[in-house]
Amino acid sequence: MLHLVRSGGHPADSPARRRRGLRGVIVLIVALVAAGTAAVVFVQPASSHGTAIGPSSRHYSCWERWGSDFQNPAMAQEDPMCWAAWQNDPNAMWNWNGLYREQVGGNHQAAIPDNQLCSGGRTGGTRYAPLDDPGAWKTTKVNSNFTFTNWDQANHGADYYRIYVTKQGYDAQTDALDWADLELVKETPKILPGEGRKPETGGGTLVDIDVSAPGRTGHHIVYMIWQASHFDQSFYSCSDVWFGDGQPTDPPTEEPTSDGPTSEDPTDEPTTGGPAGFACEATATVNSWGSGASVTVKVANTGSQAMHNWMVHWTWPSGVTLGNIWNAEHSSMGGVEMAAPASWNASIATSGSVEFGMNVSGALTSAPEFDCFPS
Repeated sequence: MLHLVRSGGHPADSPARRRRGLRGVIVLIVALVAAGTAAVVFVQPASSHGTAIGPSSRHYSCWERWGSDFQNPAMAQEDPMCWAAWQNDPNAMWNWNGLYREQVGGNHQAAIPDNQLCSGGRTGGTRYAPLDDPGAWKTTKVNSNFTFTNWDQANHGADYYRIYVTKQGYDAQTDALDWADLELVKETPKILPGEGRKPETGGGTLVDIDVSAPGRTGHHIVYMIWQASHFDQSFYSCSDVWFGDGQPTDPPTEEPTSDGPTSEDPTDEPTTGGPAGFACEATATVNSWGSGASVTVKVANTGSQAMHNWMVHWTWPSGVTLGNIWNAEHSSMGGVEMAAPASWNASIATSGSVEFGMNVSGALTSAPEFDCFPS
């Protein structure tokens, strides 16, 4: 069974729904504009899409446990697999929502070699490479029937989710993952953008998928392929789980985002989850002169943890076009405008804020609705 609850609040074709449904493709970016001077460059903004959060993917799990303390040397002994990932490239955790490939065309096995499944075929170069390493990854205890939760942070929707579980006899401690190690246990039908549970913080949608994987004991890997429907983007993740008796390496009570029911026959709707402590708000002021306006957008950290990245979405009213932007990187797709941080203002301390600004042409007298997505 696939749990889908429409998140509500906006019609399916509204600007707000379109804002939340698009994020990954860059049309044009106008970045870092000095006062009175416009510079146009082509770059890609910070990825912000999603990953498995219940059971948590390897990189999201490392970010959950160590994101606020990633330089603590105790990690080397307490959590050596995460330590190796952090030492290799902290951006694998800061960009936990950006492990994807483009233009795969459904040929996942051709695009991703054996031993590289968890990194999506080393997408991003070596950034996610340690996720492929076998070893003592922290696990979440599950039963044969469990609920798998993916956080679709940008409401991409899905052509399908494919959920695999390693076959009995696979040794996650010593063997890097191959395609032959996996059994496909669930493939979903198409899921429309915005269909799923609304997280308490962070925006987007939580999609819950009931999975049955009997006949397994011990440490296994749950492998996800999420084929986004907004564009040919394929997201991949490895989640470490423990079936049956014995103690998992990470007790489930310490995993706040592993919130799906773990009974043999799940009947209750899982509780709402999301990145604990992360929230942001974007507000704007408009200085209009009739044929144009200057817009200042304030991005405030309203959560209980420091933010390491953010993304803002909005839609201009008819007749308004962007002239230039400063202190942020801009992209657009299908009428949805997106701003990502510049390299120096991505992090926002608790209760802190940053600002970016824009000049527009057209009769803009009041600010449109701005949606903020933290990470």
